Amino acid sequence: MNANSDHAPERSRSGVLVRLMGGFEAAVSGTPISLPLDAQRLVAFLAIEGQPRSRAYVGGKLWSEGSQERAFGNLRSALWRVRREVPSLLLADSLTVSVHPGVRIDVREIDDMARCLGGNRSDELDLQLDHRHFSGELLAGWYDEWTLVERERLRQVCLHALESIAMRLLAARRFAGALEAALAAVSLEPLRESAHRVLIEIHLSEGNHAEAIRHYEQFATLIEKELGLRPSPIIQQQMSSLQVAV
Repeated sequence: MNANSDHAPERSRSGVLVRLMGGFEAAVSGTPISLPLDAQRLVAFLAIEGQPRSRAYVGGKLWSEGSQERAFGNLRSALWRVRREVPSLLLADSLTVSVHPGVRIDVREIDDMARCLGGNRSDELDLQLDHRHFSGELLAGWYDEWTLVERERLRQVCLHALESIAMRLLAARRFAGALEAALAAVSLEPLRESAHRVLIEIHLSEGNHAEAIRHYEQFATLIEKELGLRPSPIIQQQMSSLQVAV
């Protein structure tokens, strides 16, 4: 029996979504699909790679501890498991394997949104971006070597995006949304001074000087404790109008 026959017809015509932020999730038309760990690792790896890769490359990256023959066997098994559940998720031939181009992948959408924010546009579409898209961690709890560089790259993308959203909302005087985005950036990286400067600027723009002072003092205490550093002259200048001892 064809491995795809049990589940293929309806699912292959449905929209497929792969989420990697926070943890792995695959869904078809909003319905979560259960995949075993080896299949999850294969899908996640290919989603991060973003283009067709040779079977040898994929097998070597995901199953490097054994022989090439064993890696190929593990790859075939993982492919079969994915195709059995979601036949329209992956494309594979005798040489390469990739995620189907019609599959939605959250990390790609995050990159697209971040590029939009990085441009010179400041239209209403930018202001509608939900900061929560940028608030997770790539494949949280996964420690495969191939996740580490991408996790850090995406973390930096998200931090810049959150700061940009906050500043654009601030410019539009949408203070509540700006505050949420800035707080999300601070939460994602508590030691990042630029995120704290954005947050302080929001407080100052709202006239909440006490909040600005309180946050500055908390940040100064944090970096002294964690890094043995003082706030930079940039943030000290930001606070100087309040005549705060910095």
